[in-house]
Amino acid sequence: MAGAGPLSTPFCRAAPQAVDGRPAPGVTMRNRWLLSGAILCLAMMTIAIPALAADLTVTMHKATQDGTGDELGKITIVAAPEGATFQLRLHGLPSGPHGFHIHENANCGPTLMNGVRIPAGAAGSHWDPDFIGQHAGPEGEGHRGDLPRIDVQDNGTATPTLTAPHIKDIEALRNHALIIHAGGDTYSDNPSLGGGGGRIACGVIE
Repeated sequence: MAGAGPLSTPFCRAAPQAVDGRPAPGVTMRNRWLLSGAILCLAMMTIAIPALAADLTVTMHKATQDGTGDELGKITIVAAPEGATFQLRLHGLPSGPHGFHIHENANCGPTLMNGVRIPAGAAGSHWDPDFIGQHAGPEGEGHRGDLPRIDVQDNGTATPTLTAPHIKDIEALRNHALIIHAGGDTYSDNPSLGGGGGRIACGVIE
């Protein structure tokens, strides 16, 4: 029937109401069965609707050899059926393309390598919970932490909304870090890890 909604199925039709505690005329065992079915149907519909995870907001800071520096804005991570979206509201960045990834550790501190302090080195490598072991960009079969690259405007701002189709559960992103690299991203391991190079910004996903 045109215009019929989900409650028009046999299990989801309501029976006539009782009057003064007595069954209304026409109420039969079949009506009672239909009423029970309608209650069950509504309960199943309620269970079938998944609750979306709460948004995650990450404060990004400049990554320096001494630790985190000036605040560079915020990134909001939102759950969506097509994959997590990353809503950027950033400023103070060098213009041009920049690699953008989720890294394995919730730590934006520096590390020491060959006597040189590495900004945000404590964030570790790209988040790779499936142990793929290769960098392939957001659409490829690589690290789950591979995100779309960021294109920063001439005035140092970046305000796009980026989608990561491989990430469906944003709660799994907690206790990791977002990293913005100095260079772009080839979405391959040629050069290594897309060629992003040094880490210029970092934020812990809490």
